[in-house]
Amino acid sequence: MFHPSRQLAGLIGPLALLFAFALVPTAATAAPTRLATLDWTLAETLIALDHPPVAAAQVDAYHAWVREPAMPSSVSDLGLRTQPNLELLASIDPDRILISPMFANLVPRLERIAPVDTLALYSPGRDTWAELCELTRSMAALIDRPQAATRLIEATETALAAQKSRLDNDAPPLLIVQFMDARHVRVFGDNGLYQAVLERLGLTNAWTGNTNAWGFSLAPIEALVGIDARLVVVKPYPAGVRASLADSGLWQELVQRQGAPLMLDPVWSFGALPSARRFADLLVTAMENADAR
Repeated sequence: MFHPSRQLAGLIGPLALLFAFALVPTAATAAPTRLATLDWTLAETLIALDHPPVAAAQVDAYHAWVREPAMPSSVSDLGLRTQPNLELLASIDPDRILISPMFANLVPRLERIAPVDTLALYSPGRDTWAELCELTRSMAALIDRPQAATRLIEATETALAAQKSRLDNDAPPLLIVQFMDARHVRVFGDNGLYQAVLERLGLTNAWTGNTNAWGFSLAPIEALVGIDARLVVVKPYPAGVRASLADSGLWQELVQRQGAPLMLDPVWSFGALPSARRFADLLVTAMENADAR
């Protein structure tokens, strides 16, 4: 005899099972990893990988020193990089927290909130460009998007190759500085981001002095006098420095000998591939504009 209730019961089991499976997230639909970071280099890389952090430190200062890629308005500001607002960070409840070795002293407190990953860059004895690419791949692996790293690396290398093609073969050596105060500068050389970009552009760095782990030396302005090179100044200026330079006989002598410096908008000198591409673009454009005058 036909029993509708038995037929219905037979259907309910498979349907319920299918419905249950539909509610289970799959790899394709799972929510992306929510990452927080105190480090601007890691933040710019996450943004360039199209996976911005949910929280970052000193967002306003990021816009002053890094600028591009822009930090989305959705990113929460954790306050000082060295003294982040841990209560706010805990309320955001990230899946992971990314830091550089610079913030290692914060690990015990950060680990109470979420697992912490430390990602290093500018390691002594390492090829800088290779390490930049390695960092990019490591960060893409954290968000399970290795193809995003491949795209970013290839796009950056293609962009730098295009910039190199715009340069004359007889471009002069460059002396790249950033002011610390009216009498002292960072001079950028081996082991740094700017040097890695110069090498890929086929340009020569005029600074042959020793550099620290981040690729720069601290030097008085008088150490630059007598170096035969085109001077490049990377902004921003510390407060009051620009006015002081206008009255500095030493600086005026340097400019008279070497010519008006190329002025570049801020580029994060401790950055990764996004900053490398920005530096190359600003530098080559400034060189073209100067040669056209």
